[in-house]
Amino acid sequence: MKGDDKQSILRVIANKERTIGQRAADGIARWAGSWAFIIGFLILLAIWMAANVYAWVNAWDPYPFILLNLVLSCIAALQAPIILMSQNRQAQKDRIKIEYDYRVNRRSEKGIGEILKRLDSIEKKIKK
Repeated sequence: MKGDDKQSILRVIANKERTIGQRAADGIARWAGSWAFIIGFLILLAIWMAANVYAWVNAWDPYPFILLNLVLSCIAALQAPIILMSQNRQAQKDRIKIEYDYRVNRRSEKGIGEILKRLDSIEKKIKK
């Protein structure tokens, strides 16, 4: 079996019974773990801090940036369980892949056993 065929079969099996929450966790973890998110988030933080430093007098979040710290804490508190859900989902996919590989190996083992039996019988006929 080709690698692409195996990957497509495993993808179908692994994605067969995904709930909305599992799909959302996978998508958010995929997006939040990208360079686009990291760079965009750093730009947003820099703009937030620059806007507050520039508007020092009537700033909505003065220098120690307490509101920014609260927002960052909330994001971290939400991202952690989402990442854990995505990791659990990946573990499920890995278990499915291992089970599939096990079945393929068992079939291969049976096939090799049959080939060995046939070779033994051919060898016995040749020796006669």
